[in-house]
Amino acid sequence: MATLQAKIGATADGEFGPNTARAIAKHFNLSPARGAHLMGQASHESGGFKRTRESLYYSTPERIQAVWPSRFPTVADAEPYAKNPTGLAGKVYAGRMGNENEAQASLYIGRGFLQLTGRNNYRAFASDMGVPKVMTDPDLVANEYAFETALWFFNKNGLFAIADEGVTDDAIKRITKRVNGGYHGLDDRSNQSKKIHTWLMA
Repeated sequence: MATLQAKIGATADGEFGPNTARAIAKHFNLSPARGAHLMGQASHESGGFKRTRESLYYSTPERIQAVWPSRFPTVADAEPYAKNPTGLAGKVYAGRMGNENEAQASLYIGRGFLQLTGRNNYRAFASDMGVPKVMTDPDLVANEYAFETALWFFNKNGLFAIADEGVTDDAIKRITKRVNGGYHGLDDRSNQSKKIHTWLMA
């Protein structure tokens, strides 16, 4: 958050609040509704703009099996991947999303406030945003472009058209479905979006 605050001219204290929300909206030319939806979803996904890098370190196979039941039908299947983030990345991401092998799967893990994941998505982001260097240094997504990836995702998936309908329960639910694939954390996403909207309208 401090990196983003410095970029947009807000006090770089690492804390997200009304002043930072308004500075983000102004810098990226976001209407109150667009800013509220984008920041509300990003805040939920990143634990209040605290996480910019996916952690694949799980201390127990039970937790791995619970998170990826289709990949690990039993706890025994998950056993080799406990406390093994590199191995787990290869298992769950190799052969998907443009990752041709386990090395690429480990390199292009989720980063940014909305977790850009997979080589195809990194390549699309790099092309659309004109930042080819993220392909060789993907940590830039976590360190320099965490918010830009969220902005890119909303643009890429037509979510601003939904946001323009207003900060309503229906709009929040539909955007959540596109971001999450389901409705996990819907109440918090709704609360965050509505709170931020009041800040931006003040």
